[in-house]
Order: sequence, then structure tokens, then C-alpha cells
Amino acid sequence: MSDNNNQPGKIRRIARGIAPGLGTFARYDRAWLRPDLGAGLSVAAIALPVGIAYSDLAGVPAVIGMYSAIFPLLAYALFGSSRQLMTGPDAATCIMVAAALGPLAGGDPDRYLALMVVLTLMTGVMYIMAGFMRLGIIADFLSRPILTGYLNGVALIIMAGQLQKLFGYRGEAAEFFPKLAEFVDKFDQTHLPTLILGLGLLAGLVVLRRTVPKLPVALVVVIAGIAAVMVLGLDQGGVAILGSVPAGLPSMNFKLFDLSTFSMLIADAAGIVLVSFTSGVLTAKSFARRNRYEIDANQELFAFGACNLASGLAQGFPVTGADSRTAVNDAMGGKTQLVGLVAAGSMLLVLFFLTGPLAYIPTAALAAVIMVSAFGLFDFSELRNLYKISRREFLLSAGTTLGVLIVGVLPGVLLAVVLSLLWLLFVVSRPHDAILGRMKGMKGFHNVADLPEATTIPGLILYRFDANLVFFNADFFKERVRTVIAAADTPVEWIVVDASSINVMDATAIQKIDELREELTDQGIVFGSARVKPSLERYFEADWVSKRREHHGRYVFHTLKAAVRAFNNRTGQGPGRQLESSQD
Repeated sequence: MSDNNNQPGKIRRIARGIAPGLGTFARYDRAWLRPDLGAGLSVAAIALPVGIAYSDLAGVPAVIGMYSAIFPLLAYALFGSSRQLMTGPDAATCIMVAAALGPLAGGDPDRYLALMVVLTLMTGVMYIMAGFMRLGIIADFLSRPILTGYLNGVALIIMAGQLQKLFGYRGEAAEFFPKLAEFVDKFDQTHLPTLILGLGLLAGLVVLRRTVPKLPVALVVVIAGIAAVMVLGLDQGGVAILGSVPAGLPSMNFKLFDLSTFSMLIADAAGIVLVSFTSGVLTAKSFARRNRYEIDANQELFAFGACNLASGLAQGFPVTGADSRTAVNDAMGGKTQLVGLVAAGSMLLVLFFLTGPLAYIPTAALAAVIMVSAFGLFDFSELRNLYKISRREFLLSAGTTLGVLIVGVLPGVLLAVVLSLLWLLFVVSRPHDAILGRMKGMKGFHNVADLPEATTIPGLILYRFDANLVFFNADFFKERVRTVIAAADTPVEWIVVDASSINVMDATAIQKIDELREELTDQGIVFGSARVKPSLERYFEADWVSKRREHHGRYVFHTLKAAVRAFNNRTGQGPGRQLESSQD
């Protein structure tokens, strides 16, 4: 009977675990309503013009950008674990979509739109699969310097792509450096009314963002552009405008493609998931820290998957967490996921009843919005910090940016992953190590490089390797042991490795250690180990571990002090006795 009584409660808990927004709405405080309404309207005022502008980046009609700005917000309000994050079109994601679909569409706009829907749905499915596999750790797969470098490269590519719209000439180049060359070559073809309007709107956007940060400046600039076109008749003078935007909900339109096309789209979707989740969850985490709560990275995978499925079903393009709209939400005091519902509802009203004036938006105004957004995507502060902290990582970030500019956006994802892996391998393949001694008045054993007064024992080296010991650093370990022995002031009789920092070993490392042990034995040197973690044995067969323990167990010690004691007992009374009896 009690189980039946508890059943509704269990169902509610499960539902809230799957859709955290339901839990928030179930315990909603009326005091949150006013700030949530205000924040939702402010987010809508930013998200609508940005969605329209980013549709140009993605290479689709403006209404597709509106769909992509509206429907993902509804999904995230239910499934997201962040109370501040706003999802929607993102500059980096849109430019990745254009880079992926352009070659596959072959200039056919209908095929392009059909491919885009499939790509968006694939992205959503990949997010959901990653959520079931608990792969929230992929947010840490790209190091921060490399992610910064990648997004900086994307920002530069976006800004270069807007030059033709801002200056009013017809551009044909597709890559970054050819676009710059084309800009120089066609500068004399600048359409003066377009340039004046575009630079005026760009300047207004920059000034308003700095002087009135809470004002929805993107909306203000777009409205100003519409007014200029309608009052001055600029469209009659050659200023390009957006054109008619269909009102109402999208019509469902899905097509199937051959397997080779699907396979290429899968690779593109995987790249979009990696970059968009990494940047989106970083935004969610940063605002969660600011508001003193935690988000669940694995739940965010499900939430972003739901957002992309919602966008794909609405004929939209892939989306992620949007930092600018999230910042507006936070600045306006938004408390819960209701902000997303309010923003989506407000934009739906525009989609149904106010699309007429949108036709007069000048493309120069959209270029101004995109230019400012892309400039904000370029992280100058992170580059300055990297330059101060680590010149090596600064150069790695700058190299990633240059690589993206040279090879392009999608190959740049692979480049970023490869650079992250190479950086990781470099760091862990050449780890820090230390020769250990005792310091009077201090507990434990310490690096003699840090404490030159530390006491060591003639004939005994206590050596610590500060990393896991696996195939890519095993040879380095051997070379370091040889180097340490060769540099010793007195002939070495024993070397004992402090294994406390080693959490993982593989078969290659075991083979290298055995080779080193045989080499040292031929030189009359005992190779021992101390503080070996029992967990290392879980990677190897039990019978093999047992036989090895019998063969080499004599020189395996629980503590460094025990190793010192064994050495003293072997060599008699000497300097080592003083070291052993020092304070623990």
C-alpha cells in the first residue's frame, strides 16, 4: 500500500530528473515573476535580430534564423539545468554549418535547406547519445587556450565575410585570406550609401553597447535601419534589404539522402557537437558560478540535444548556449527557465503578426550586428592572460587561430583536437621529477632541488616520477633514471622509485622497467620501488601479478622510510642511519 502511495512521488522525481525545468516550475516563487518577465522580453529583443542576422551566416532565409531562435528556448526551459542559460543561434556554429553544407549542396538552395535540417537533427541525436553515455567530460576535451584560438579564428573569418555587405560590393571569395585580397581589389566598387548606412549603424551599435549596456541595442539598430530605408527610400538607391519574411509556423519538409552524404554529415555533426557543447557549457558553468549553483554537464547534453531536435523539427539550424543573450538575462535579474519561455513567446508573436516591417531590414544593419558579435567572440582578455601566464600556451592559441584561417572552419575542429592531444602528450610525456631527501624539522621527503639543504644518503637515490607511467613516457623515465645515476656525487648502489604519483601503468612501461632493472643489475645497482598503489594491479592479470610480486617483492617497500631502513641494514651504520632517524 505504501509503495502505491509513493508511486506518484517517484514519478515526479524521475520526471524532474529528466526535465529539471519541471522541478523549478513546480516550486516557482511568485516573487520571481516580474524579473523573469522583464528578462524574457529583453532576451527576445536581442535574440530576434541576432537570429535573423545569423541566418545570413548559416546561408539560409531570415525566417529560419527566427525558428532557430524561438523553438530551442522552449526545449531548454524544460530540460536544461542552468537557470540563466539562453540557447539559440551562435556565430561559430552557423559558420560551421555553412562550411559543411556549401560543398554538399552544389549551389542548390532547396538541397541546402534539406541538408541543414538533417544536419541539425543529427546534431541533436548525437547530443542525446552522448548524454546516455555520460560524456559530459567532452566539455574538457579542448583545452581553454586551443578553444580560445579556434573561436578567435572563427571570429576573424566571420568579420572578413561581412566586409562585402558593409561596403556594398559583390564578393565571391570563400576563404579568409582571399576575402581580404578581394576586399582590397574591390574597394573602388564600394556602394557609398550602403557604406554610410552600415558604418553609421555599426558606430551606433558600439556606442550604445558601451553607454547603455542594458538596452537591446541590436533591436534598436535594426529598427533604425528599417526606418532609414523606409523614410529615405534607400532600397530604391541600391541598398540591399532583407526581403519578405513569411509569417506563421514552419512547414515540415524532410528529405532522405544517400549513405555517402549521411556519412559526411555525421562527421560534420560530430564537429559541431564538440565545439558547440564546449563553448555552450562553459557559458552555463560561468553564470552558474556567478549565481552560486551547479549545473550537470551530462544533463546539458540532453538539454542541448532537445534544443537541436526542436530546431531541426522546426526546419532550423544547430544551436548552442548563447553567451550574449545569457548575459542579458543575468543582467536583467532573470531567476528561472521561465525567461526562455517568455522570450520564445514574445518572438512567436512577432513571427505571427509583425513580419511585414522585417522585409526592410538593410543587410548592412545585419552585417553591423554580426561584426560586433564576432568582435565580442574574439577573446582579447584571454590572450593577454595567456601571454602573461605561459608564452608557450599563448603561441599554441595563436597557432590554432592561424591554422583555422588557413585550413578553414571544419578542418580547424580537427586541428584543434589534434593540437589538444599533442599538447596533452607533450605535458605528460615530459613530466616533472625529483630526487628526494630529508630536511631537519620537516616531515616527509622533499625535492632537493627545492631544498638544497635536504640530506641524502651516499649510495642511495630516492627518485620520484610525477606522472603516470605509460607507453609515451616510459623511455623518458628510463633516460631520467640513467641521467640521475650518472649525475650522482657518489657511486650509486640503490635507486628506489617513489611511485606515489603513479596512478596508471601499462604493459609497455612494465617492459621498459624490466629492461632498466636488468641494465642496472649488470652495473651492480639495485632497482627498487616504494609507495606503490595496489590499484595499479587492476590493469594486469592476477597470476602474472602474483608471480612478479614473488620475484621482485624483496625490493618493493610500503614507505620510503622502509626503503631507507633496508638500505641501512644492507650497508651497515653510516650516513643513512641519520636520515632514517630524522623526524617523519
